[in-house]
Amino acid sequence: MRIATFNVQNLRLRQRPSGRRYDGARDQDMPEDATPEAAALDLADRRLTAAVMARSGADVFCLQEVFDRTTLDHFHDHLFLHTGAAPLPHRVCLPGNDGAGRDLAVLSRLPLDAVHSHAALTAGDLGLPDLPDARPGRPVFCRDCLMVRIGALTLFVCHFKAPWPDPAFDQRRLEALALRALIARYCPGPEDLWLVVGDLNEPLESHGQPRAIAPLTGNFSVDLVARMPEAERWTWAGPGGIHARPDAMLASPALAARFPAACPEALREGLGHDASRHRGARLPDVGAHRPHASDHALLVIDFAGL
Repeated sequence: MRIATFNVQNLRLRQRPSGRRYDGARDQDMPEDATPEAAALDLADRRLTAAVMARSGADVFCLQEVFDRTTLDHFHDHLFLHTGAAPLPHRVCLPGNDGAGRDLAVLSRLPLDAVHSHAALTAGDLGLPDLPDARPGRPVFCRDCLMVRIGALTLFVCHFKAPWPDPAFDQRRLEALALRALIARYCPGPEDLWLVVGDLNEPLESHGQPRAIAPLTGNFSVDLVARMPEAERWTWAGPGGIHARPDAMLASPALAARFPAACPEALREGLGHDASRHRGARLPDVGAHRPHASDHALLVIDFAGL
């Protein structure tokens, strides 16, 4: 089983009077991304998104920042399949808590044996104290924790709170504690095979500071991205030459032990040329900043025989 995680940066299909059109891979937090010229690159972005996904050869794609199921299906049918890739007939995208509609999605060639959203879950539901200033009954996940089972493997797909415009350390730590509680609920045995994937918004380096995702690390899981060469672990490029590692693959000890040589690969050929750490090839249509597939790399790993 080959599994990919990819933050596709605001993938949304909009219905306009002139017809349907995609939002591009842009956050509009940079002046050059909020112009008519920027909008003209939106479809080119999405063709690159599809191309990177197709080149990964994954059987299962765990995506972040997909607007809804209509967007997911249209993207699959009209862009992904046009790359020549095989169909992904098993798909899910459920509403989460992000007010802008940045939801979690899974596309799979393999049947999904179980699907559970936890968007409505509260800290109290898991026996956890909420943040001191939180409104009563608010969801513990700022987006969702989407759980799917595929055969013997349980996937927990997440997108934690971003560390800007404020650091949001306490919120991400609470989400990590909630995720750990869910893993204990669904996969309590030491032999259970599970994998946490997604954008945990954890910096590449902690500089000696506590890590928000510490409840998920240590002896609890094995950080498969740490199997990559240290210089290759970055997965995101932002304004001003910033490079970080928000994207994660955390395996249960049993899964890591079963596949001791399994190592993720970061596909960066869809990043803009402003992602200066990437010295490898890029897809032909990639621009200086845009068009690009996303501001994230796609991470893919192979569990042969699973």
